Amino acid sequence: MDARALERLKWRSRRGLLELDLVLTRFWAGEGNVMTAAQASAMEKLLMLPDNDLLDLVMGRKDIPEDALRELVGKLQAA
Repeated sequence: MDARALERLKWRSRRGLLELDLVLTRFWAGEGNVMTAAQASAMEKLLMLPDNDLLDLVMGRKDIPEDALRELVGKLQAA
């Protein structure tokens, strides 16, 4: 994944909920800087979700709808 696309994902990660901002900031400071194309695609899908839905996935309050998203949500939860 090229640096420009990665920076765009980081920019889109800025959310309206403090809880999500904290999780995403920690993720980008750690494992987020090394993403595969598949992980970047999964991140794009996650970032299209409304803030509350994304927070519910990260907090484990909702089931993750797609297998491709499970790995990335797990990394977000670990961040």
